[in-house]
Amino acid sequence: MTDPNRLSPGDPAPDFSLPDSEGTIVSLSDFRGRSVVVYFYPAAGTPGCTKQACDFRDNLALLGDAGYQVLGISPDKPEKLASFVENEKLTFPLLADPGKTVLTEWGAFGEKKNYGRVVQGVIRSTFVVNPDGTIAKAMYNVRATGHVAKLLRDLKLAG
Repeated sequence: MTDPNRLSPGDPAPDFSLPDSEGTIVSLSDFRGRSVVVYFYPAAGTPGCTKQACDFRDNLALLGDAGYQVLGISPDKPEKLASFVENEKLTFPLLADPGKTVLTEWGAFGEKKNYGRVVQGVIRSTFVVNPDGTIAKAMYNVRATGHVAKLLRDLKLAG
């Protein structure tokens, strides 16, 4: 059964405008004409989210050279994102969605299994948005570890 709130390839990517770690508003439409990797993660500074963010950081040149902009979105407030960016030397925008509006629009917030129990929370998800603003790839329930390597293989950027 597919979740009606989930995005699929070919769907228009819901636009958003969210503050980054410095409070500057960043909109998806700012990147029209470029490919964008948008990833949603539960919480800045947690082990899995740190691993995933550092994997994106460490592969940013490869993604950038291939024309991809990376944006990370979590329900954290900008202040928490600022310390995460500083502590991990992150070099791409992290956006704050404390109201979980964008997370919900993208199907990245809802019921998920956590240690066998069904809970409401952030569903770790990654999307590739085409330059025309449509979804090229929608991946839900991704694992923090190894995910960026898999994405690079899927995008034919790594063997």
